[in-house]
Amino acid sequence: MKKSEANSLKIGLIMASFMLAAFIGTFNETALNVALSTLMQEFSVSESKIQWLTTGYLLTQGVLVPLSGLLIKWFPTRKLFLTSVSFSIIGAFIGAMSGTFEVLMVARLFQAIGTALLLPLMFNTVLIIFPAEKRGSAMGLATLVFTAAPAVGPTVSGLLIAKLSWHWIFWLSFIFLLIALVFGFIYMQNVSKITKPRIDLFSLFMSTLGFGGIVFGFSSIGEYGWDSLRVITSMSIGIIALALFVIRQLTMKKPLMNVRAFKQPMFVVGTLLVFICKMIILSSMLLLPMYLIRVLGMSALSAGIILLPGGLVFALLSPVVGRLFDKFGPKWLAIPGLVIAVVVLWFFSNITTTSTIALIVTLHCCLMIGIVMIWMPSQTNGLNQLPPEMYPDGTAIMNTLLQVAGAIGMAVAVSVMTAGVTKFMKGVATPSDPHNNALALNAGIQDAFVFALSVAVLGLIIGVFIKRVKISK
Repeated sequence: MKKSEANSLKIGLIMASFMLAAFIGTFNETALNVALSTLMQEFSVSESKIQWLTTGYLLTQGVLVPLSGLLIKWFPTRKLFLTSVSFSIIGAFIGAMSGTFEVLMVARLFQAIGTALLLPLMFNTVLIIFPAEKRGSAMGLATLVFTAAPAVGPTVSGLLIAKLSWHWIFWLSFIFLLIALVFGFIYMQNVSKITKPRIDLFSLFMSTLGFGGIVFGFSSIGEYGWDSLRVITSMSIGIIALALFVIRQLTMKKPLMNVRAFKQPMFVVGTLLVFICKMIILSSMLLLPMYLIRVLGMSALSAGIILLPGGLVFALLSPVVGRLFDKFGPKWLAIPGLVIAVVVLWFFSNITTTSTIALIVTLHCCLMIGIVMIWMPSQTNGLNQLPPEMYPDGTAIMNTLLQVAGAIGMAVAVSVMTAGVTKFMKGVATPSDPHNNALALNAGIQDAFVFALSVAVLGLIIGVFIKRVKISK
């Protein structure tokens, strides 16, 4: 075997290990969405409390992902990979065996720890092992698992719930993660440079307090409201701690997270656009199953099948968009994608109890097309502007803010939806009528999609400024 072929095989095996583990890790972000109604009944908990199965997952990631840039500089790639997958396996096993909400919550936290370590490691490895001219295609594959898995999660979950039980969502993850662990044990290699920078405990504490406080604050909005003391206090602490964290990083020679990455304009634009994409996709993946199951009265399996085409479209287009990015750059992909997202979300904000399934499937597919056209080009273009020594920092920053974006998107969507339901029911003469409950929830979901639409419009304004950058080598 020629040296170039051997090198290509080595890279392919490394990527295969990452993609399998990352697919299951990100699958877990939305896998429980179609099971939320079932879990609410089984555990006798409210909508706001059950939301913590997802937002708690995001909160843990928001706290841990900032540390990933430091961990990548301290520990070999192989050791970090095996550790991250091991945490995910423990979480999957606990979830599969859980019988109470509290135990299931613990399982989600273990899963979140594993994914928080894995995703920045994967993107940093891609930037290292692929030459500059092939990064678009490689990032397209990486983005495929990062974003397609949450899109197909509801479909697989719906099938498992209908035929087996929600526990099998975790058993499925457990089986595939074991395969990923064995595969990684055999084929994963060390590729990152170990520098072991000094650990600044103040930065570590402020990072945890800052990102954790902000994500916790937004995650509490749905249950306690915008004006509650819990929300205001946690958000205030988070913002102050984050400000102190940034000031500290700017005064250090070797910061925990090099926020000087924000001096690069396309990194800023790229980060903002993937932030917006994450808000849109997670809020949509929460609202659509709820609409299909609780407004239209469908089963979890039916809802999952309806959402399947969109996930498949996303999976098929991700590598294609990667190649188009290598050839044409980000502008001619991201801006049309943002336009598509705006138009689709406007239609979603007008769905009713009489909307057809064909319309929902078409709109979901179009939304996935728009998101895939925005996400990978924006992320890759932004990271390309950074010098190689800042890749761990850039991936850590982006992945941290993605967890914050997910928490904000879901929390605000739930808050707006709840307010819409309350407003509708105040004007109803017979609030106990089940038909009115469906109409009220539909009204709340419409309002939540208006929020998602406003986010997409903001993204379109930001997207105007995107331009191709000269790749750092």
